[in-house]
Amino acid sequence: MSRITGSWLYGPSAALPKGELDGESKYKGEALGLPEDGPGSLPTWLRRSGAFFADIFMAAGVAAIFTFPEPPRNWSLLVWFMVAIFAVLFFSFTPGQALFGLRVQRVDRAAPVGLWRSVLRAFLVSLLIPAAIWDRDGRGLHDRLTGTAIVRTR
Repeated sequence: MSRITGSWLYGPSAALPKGELDGESKYKGEALGLPEDGPGSLPTWLRRSGAFFADIFMAAGVAAIFTFPEPPRNWSLLVWFMVAIFAVLFFSFTPGQALFGLRVQRVDRAAPVGLWRSVLRAFLVSLLIPAAIWDRDGRGLHDRLTGTAIVRTR
C-alpha cells in the first residue's frame, strides 16, 4: 500500500524500484550544468530568503528616509522594485544578494541578464507566488520563466 500512496504523494519516480532515478539529477543544478557545491552552485532556500529580506529592509529604510516622519508605505515597494531591476541589470545582483554571496545569471548562455529579464523577474518576485513555487532544481517559477538562476558567488 505504501508503494501506491508513495507514488501518488511523491510523484511518479517514487513508484520506481529502489535506487532507480528515472532521469532525475543527483543534485540540484546538475541538469543546468552547475556544480554541486561552491561558487556557481545553487544556494539553499535559507540563503535566498535572507537575501530577499535584506533587500526588503534596505528598501524600507531608504524609503523611510524620504517619507519621514510618515511611514514609507508603498514607497518601499517602489524602491525595492527599482533596485531589483537596475541592480540585476547592471551588476547581476541586488544588495541583499551581494551580502549573502549570490548573483543572478542566465542559464542558456554566458550573457548579461538584460532589461526585459530584469523587469519580468522583479515583477514576478513582487507577486511572491511565483517565487514560492520551485522546481526540482530549487529554482523559483520567476527564474524558470526568465531563463535565469540564482547562484552562489562564494
